[in-house]
Order: sequence, then structure tokens, then C-alpha cells
Amino acid sequence: MADSPQLIVWANEQVSGILAREARHKYVFAYSPGVSDGTAVSLTMPIRLESWVSSELHPVFQMNLPEGALLETIRRAIAKIIGEDDLSILRVTGGNQVGRNRFSLPGSDYPGFKESNESLDELLTFPDTTELFNELIQRYALRSGVSGVQPKVLLEATQRGTLASAGYIVKTSGTDYPQLAANEYFCMMAAKRAGLPVAEFHLAENGGLFVMRRFDVTPDGAYLGFEDMCSLQGVGTRGKYDSTCERVAKSIKDFVSGDHLMAAREQFFAMLVLSVMVRNGDAHLKNFGVLYGDPQAAITLVPVYDVVTTTVYLKHDVPALSLAGTKKWWPRKMIERFAMAHLFLSVGTIHKIVERIADAVMETQKLIPEYCADHPQFREMGERMMVIWKEGVKGLS
Repeated sequence: MADSPQLIVWANEQVSGILAREARHKYVFAYSPGVSDGTAVSLTMPIRLESWVSSELHPVFQMNLPEGALLETIRRAIAKIIGEDDLSILRVTGGNQVGRNRFSLPGSDYPGFKESNESLDELLTFPDTTELFNELIQRYALRSGVSGVQPKVLLEATQRGTLASAGYIVKTSGTDYPQLAANEYFCMMAAKRAGLPVAEFHLAENGGLFVMRRFDVTPDGAYLGFEDMCSLQGVGTRGKYDSTCERVAKSIKDFVSGDHLMAAREQFFAMLVLSVMVRNGDAHLKNFGVLYGDPQAAITLVPVYDVVTTTVYLKHDVPALSLAGTKKWWPRKMIERFAMAHLFLSVGTIHKIVERIADAVMETQKLIPEYCADHPQFREMGERMMVIWKEGVKGLS
């Protein structure tokens, strides 16, 4: 079997250094001599002469490794040709990652793909989204450096009446979690109505696809740095559930720029409240993160993404992260104490956020019956979600 022992790592479209796997499965990353501060690959790995050594692939490089169905599709395609280890997967997906890091073989030019733009309107109106997504997987799997168990791909698409393209993440429900796309759409709609920052998102007409514009790409096509909380806390993807809300609050303090810190704290608290109200048990470390144009410039909390009512699939699901040592749907007094002690929010701010999220959830809930009438396949799911949301809001009232 062929191997990929070394990769060139690019940051901000410039060579940053070399990533290699050495004896005893140690991973080593070394910055190239003379690189600028703007080519740092991670906020946790500043430029230095000494190499960065890890017993497993460094968290910032693990961050975008595909998971679930996408990973299996990529492995089947490359296993017999170049191997199926982490570096091999980075080699084939490294030209199109979320964030600004890219990967290539030594001696290669800056990696990238010449995209043939899809039509966003056609993606949203195609009658058979199962057939469509299978085609998209075949076309884009090997150029989709994006994590998450839910089946998804990265692609470029244009909107009606425009020539400019934009990057999108396209997700489908999959067989294990029926109606997941519509589930996520309504949860994200609640976040939007609550005034939380969200990227542009859409639901296909038949409910089979959830499409979200990439938040790591600026309007002029530049890539922003993105790091999830796994990367910032120095843990691999497997540790995404092994942390606490208190540690996330500390990571926000440690990495978000001072002039954006209070907004980030309020946003994180609002996201916790929303997760409790809609019973999103998958708000783990990889679903929070930061964005920056340059490691030395402003660092902000990333917009809201990946919010789903998980208890419609797992009746007894609990929060992904612990708070005050517990993983349960926390009562209001507990999250208020957390907000005051770890996010330094005032009582008045806390009450306003809880009320705003509750109003947004209940207003969004009113949209579900009409959608169920037009999409009978969602009726059972929608009715259960409405009951769950009502209980979630009542629990924090």
C-alpha cells in the first residue's frame, strides 16, 4: 500500500511548514524558516523553531477530517491507491477545507480545485434529493474537507440572476436520522429569529437537503481562519464530548479579542439556552469555534451552526457538554449561576437573553404546522418537535 509520510501545509495561501508522520506514529509539524506571523496554522501553535510534536494528528489538522458516510466514501475511493490513513485523507481533501489551512504533496503548487458551479436554485428544487445527493457525493466527496457525521459535501453554487459563485455546505438526512434537514432548518430559523449570527441557509423544497453558505469565506472569496473548540482545547475529534461549558467559557476568554469578548460570551450563553429549549444534545466542542482573518487581528466567535432537536431520535438524549459537573437539561437557576460566574453576564442581560430565545423558539414553532400540511412526511417529526420545544421553553421560563 502506498503511503503519504509528508505533506506541505499552507496557511493564507502561503507555505507554512511540513507535516510528517514519523516512527512510533508520532506526528510532527515544523514551520518553514522565515515564515511570517500570518502563516501560523493555529492559534495554539505559534511560529517557532522547535517542531510541534503530537502522539496523534494535531487537533487543528484533525479538525476537518471527514466522518461518517463521507469518510467511508473517501476511504473506498483511495484505500487501494494511496492508503486510508489520516495523512492520505488530508492529501486528497486538503485543497478544499473549512478554514484557511490547505495540504499538498511536497513540490506541488498551492492546492485547490477548479469548481464547476452548481445552481443553488436547482439544488433546492430538484425533485429527487436522494438521487441528487448521491450524485453530489460522487462528484465532490474527494474535495470536501469537512467534519461531521451527517452526510455532507462542500461545493460552489450560484444564485439565480447572478454570475458570482459562493461556497456552500450541502447536507442530507441519511437513513439513521429521517427528516434531519428540516429539523435543522427549523432549529436554525429559531436561532436567526433570536438575533443570533447565522450564515445564509436554505431547505430544499421537498425537505431533503439543508444548504448553508460557508461562514469561513468572505464576500470577495478570501478564506478566514477557523478553529473549533477541539483545536483550541488541544483535543482530538474523539474528545468532542469530553469537556465542559466552563472550559468553553475559558477558551472564549483566552482566544476571542477583547473588543469582541462580551458579545461572544452573550452569544455562547444564548446558544446554550437555545440548545436547552430545543433539546439539542449535540452541541459538542466541534460545534463552537472562532473566526479570524489573521492570527494577529480580530478573533470572533463563529456564527451558529449544526443545531438540531436530537431528542426526537434519542428520547433520553442529554447535553453534549457538562455544566456544573452534570449532563442534564439544566434548570434556569443553574445556567444563570454559570452565566454570572463564568461569562460575567449581569442578571438583566441573562433575563433578556432567555426571554429573547424563548420568544424566538415559540414564534418559529408556529411555522411548523403549515410546513407539515405541505410535507406530510414531516408531520410526525414536526408534532414531536413542537411538544419538545414547548417543554424546553417551559423548563427555563
